[in-house]
Amino acid sequence: MSGVVQVAPVWAAAAVLLTVLAGVAGAVFDAGVQARSDGRRGGLLAPFAETARLLRQPRRSWLSADVLLWRIGTAGLPVIAVLMAAVLPFGSWVIADLPIGLVWFNAMDVMVWAAVWLAGWGPNSAHAMIGGYRFLGLALGYELPLMFALTAPAVAAGSLRMADIVADQETLWYVAWMPVAFLVFCAAVLAFSLHRPFDAPAGADLAGGVLAEATGVDRLLLLAGRHMLLAVGSGFAVALFLGGGAGPLLPGWVWFLVKTLVLLGVLLVVRRRLGPLRPEQLMAPAWLVALPAVLAQLAVVAVVAVARG
Repeated sequence: MSGVVQVAPVWAAAAVLLTVLAGVAGAVFDAGVQARSDGRRGGLLAPFAETARLLRQPRRSWLSADVLLWRIGTAGLPVIAVLMAAVLPFGSWVIADLPIGLVWFNAMDVMVWAAVWLAGWGPNSAHAMIGGYRFLGLALGYELPLMFALTAPAVAAGSLRMADIVADQETLWYVAWMPVAFLVFCAAVLAFSLHRPFDAPAGADLAGGVLAEATGVDRLLLLAGRHMLLAVGSGFAVALFLGGGAGPLLPGWVWFLVKTLVLLGVLLVVRRRLGPLRPEQLMAPAWLVALPAVLAQLAVVAVVAVARG
């Protein structure tokens, strides 16, 4: 049995705040890395200055834009990130201890498809619309490998409940014998958060793609959503493959936070070393390399699970 406790619903507000702060931490770290690569000092305050600028900037309106769908899409990314975090065990606590927590995460990942597409469709702009369709193309490449990468921890633990998956790693973290699933999952986290090499939907060749027409609060929500999704995805990687809050001496929630921030930093550094991938460039490696590799990983996990139980 796991030692995870479902907290009172009032703690959902704390989960929202923590998700936002994790996204802010990622943005600050990313700005610091960018400043260092440019040979500049500081840079850590750049996200706060950009936030203040966007809050003062008026929203842009376009002729025949579907404003309702546009607003749903732009606000959707941060909301989805928070909904993902609801089933994430934070040390020994969880907001919603769902028996199908892993399925919930995957469902929220699919909701990202809708949010990004709506953000591209709503403005009634060619650049934004093509960016939305690009994301759907990328999603077709990464989603199937991601689903099988998620299946591996579930098969090993014999459960779809996040707390059970974390508890089953008490003696050995899954990353030690599921490295392929871990790498595929981390790549998918970069993909559904629209970070390089999967940032073609917001590429410069499309004048920003889904970000092209977003100004003011709309642009702030999209940028914040990307960082929040990356932070929450890092937290899920910790829970699924890195033992959750397991660790010596310190409380579980501290270990979980430390692991999440370290992995978040690693993903932000790695993505800066990668070039952008267009959907047609992703399909072959995703379906001909990543998918067979993660299926082979799943077969090994299934054999071990049968042998153990």
